[in-house]
Amino acid sequence: MARKQASSAAREPKTVFFCAECGNESPKWFGRCPHCEAWNSAREGPGRREATPARRAGYGATEGAASQPVRLEEIAPGAESRWPSGIGELDRVLGGGLVPGSLVLIGGDPGIGKSTLALQLAAALGRAERSVLYVSGEESPRQVKLRAERLVLRGGLDRLWIQSEIDLEAILAEVVRLDPALLVIDSIQTLYLSSLDAAPGSVSQVRECGLRLLRLAKERGMPVLLIGHVTKDGSVAGPRTLEHMVDAVLYLEGERHHEYRILGAAKNRFGSTHEIGVFTMQGDGLAEVENPSERLLRDRGDSVPGSAVVAAIEGSRPLLVEVQALVAPTHFANPQRVSQGIDPRRLAVVIAVLEKRAGLSLAGADVFVNVAGGIRLEEPAADLGLALALASSFRDRPLPADLVAIGEVGLGGELRPVPQLDRRLAEARRLGFRAAVVPRRSAPAGDAGALGASSLHEAIGRVLDPDAR
Repeated sequence: MARKQASSAAREPKTVFFCAECGNESPKWFGRCPHCEAWNSAREGPGRREATPARRAGYGATEGAASQPVRLEEIAPGAESRWPSGIGELDRVLGGGLVPGSLVLIGGDPGIGKSTLALQLAAALGRAERSVLYVSGEESPRQVKLRAERLVLRGGLDRLWIQSEIDLEAILAEVVRLDPALLVIDSIQTLYLSSLDAAPGSVSQVRECGLRLLRLAKERGMPVLLIGHVTKDGSVAGPRTLEHMVDAVLYLEGERHHEYRILGAAKNRFGSTHEIGVFTMQGDGLAEVENPSERLLRDRGDSVPGSAVVAAIEGSRPLLVEVQALVAPTHFANPQRVSQGIDPRRLAVVIAVLEKRAGLSLAGADVFVNVAGGIRLEEPAADLGLALALASSFRDRPLPADLVAIGEVGLGGELRPVPQLDRRLAEARRLGFRAAVVPRRSAPAGDAGALGASSLHEAIGRVLDPDAR
């Protein structure tokens, strides 16, 4: 009797607790996740089953066949072949196009344009004589058709197949039957495997479905595009292993009330993670922005205190954006420090340097900073432009309209050189900027428009003094 009870207990699925935010598993309940430190995120569910030979065979195209090790020197050299997607900004972020056999994950806030971008990609590949299977687990085929009509997709629809299904086994069967060039899953959180005792969207389902699709992409040499939901902090929902197993993780970002959408790569095994693609959300879908600097500066006002133009480098492309600052007397015991598009900690450092090294007293003032167009600046080369915008608003004196600021501000108030200064200056001159304040050590010789400054105090004096130029 005891032996029967032990055998039946061994057959029962093991129950574990997993974090709903990051997917970390634990045999015991926890109040705070030890991995991502999220509170009250523990969920109870079945643990991962042991992989039997039959289940392992289900991942591959050849049952029971194991890959053999190969010497590194015997592998044929050569670059990965790529398919141009027909969307230039997407190809820029991917590193040149879609790589056959790659697994790409796109995340973003609800309504930001993920499904729109995927549908436009499917139509573009259809125009290139490549068939696409678009699987929608959240919309009916009729809804996808209505969205396609709204986007006014031109051509390629005869090679686009729509399937409204969440059973991964049924989807894989259609892949074998249709043999598409690209598979789009919208979204990975809606899929499920009937062999798992868990609801769609759970950690175990997302993980196992991701592994199945990974094996499918590698063995058939077919790129697979996954659309993923995001959590409240902006990361892809589900286990962290999902981001580790895919080849590229792309994020589509932007403010809902701004027209610009920024596509960036958090991970890319076939290219750089520093490239960005710029789109505008229009009535007929996402439109590429070929010259983002000109578009971002077209609505810039002239002679407005607190406005400065900075030259940033995003991947291989120089980008000119406007930094706006507003310094006003505070009516609270603790002054406000609000920033959008700038890291709040970096803003705090620049304010401290302005007070200590440049003599500007901002302790009793509210500070508001915004990067126009919804762009996010992360590189230190924007420090000087941010500091000049704050000084301009504090003194209520506008900066020259044809001036661009480039430089990193150190804690001692010194201006440090930044890489690729020549490319930044060339982009500024192309857009009509005749002057630039730069670190003195990296100022190009013989350039009359380059105003070199060794410290932040000197730079403020040069640009805010009408006779300095």
